[in-house]
Amino acid sequence: MLDMLSYEFFQRALIVGMLVSLCSSLLGVPLVLKRFSMIGDGLSHVGFGALAVAAAMNLAPLWVSIPVVVIAAFLLLKLSGAGKLSGDAAVAVFSSGALAIGAVVLSQSGGNADVSSYMFGSIMAITGDDLLLSVLCSAVVIILFIVFYNKIFAVTFDEGFAGATGVRTELYDTVISLLTALTVVVGMRIMGALLISSLIVFPALSSMRVFKSFRGVTVCSAVLSEVCFIAGMEVTCELDFPAGASVVLAFLAAFLIFCAAGYIIKRVRKSTPKPQEDI
Repeated sequence: MLDMLSYEFFQRALIVGMLVSLCSSLLGVPLVLKRFSMIGDGLSHVGFGALAVAAAMNLAPLWVSIPVVVIAAFLLLKLSGAGKLSGDAAVAVFSSGALAIGAVVLSQSGGNADVSSYMFGSIMAITGDDLLLSVLCSAVVIILFIVFYNKIFAVTFDEGFAGATGVRTELYDTVISLLTALTVVVGMRIMGALLISSLIVFPALSSMRVFKSFRGVTVCSAVLSEVCFIAGMEVTCELDFPAGASVVLAFLAAFLIFCAAGYIIKRVRKSTPKPQEDI
């Protein structure tokens, strides 16, 4: 991988990928705990449709995708919150509809050759403008997550109690959804529409096998996401695998390792006798 660092496209991909991995891991913890992790998958498919339309109209992909996906995130939250559609049903409607629109637009514009890069990502797709916008969006996500950390924690674990204590739960649910939308759009360029949701789900699920506190899971997810992304890029450089798929395989390997570690820790705790208290 050190040899590849001399190429500008690889430098851009590495920076964007590490930022997206960090943002995804932070947001993945509340999304997984709230059982709304599939929103990343739904928004990525909406992003695919937006990217297809942008490509057909010769517009900057990220500048078109960001507002479209942000609006979709807001609508998903409103529809599921109002009880008009369940969360998974709303995601399914948006996902299938956006995929169909994207496929039709690409087929009519002669862009079939680009379908693979849209669906599975490409490290060659990151331009200088994409890098700048990605850095700005990632900075917004990280700063807002840190600023609202306590509120996000409260809304994640007991939304009813948080609302009773005066926390505006709907506002912070909206913040989480919108930050997820930004992260998904930025990450789609390198991970693709079909794989970007893995950055949200895998770090949180892996960390939960070993750590039990919200802070512990969040910190572990952040570190694990960076390690797995770099490992995936190393596999890409050495074996010429697709970047997105290599990163996902690294996350899968880490998940299996953490599952084994969690099982061992659980067995050790059960077998360790508790100290007797003095009378």
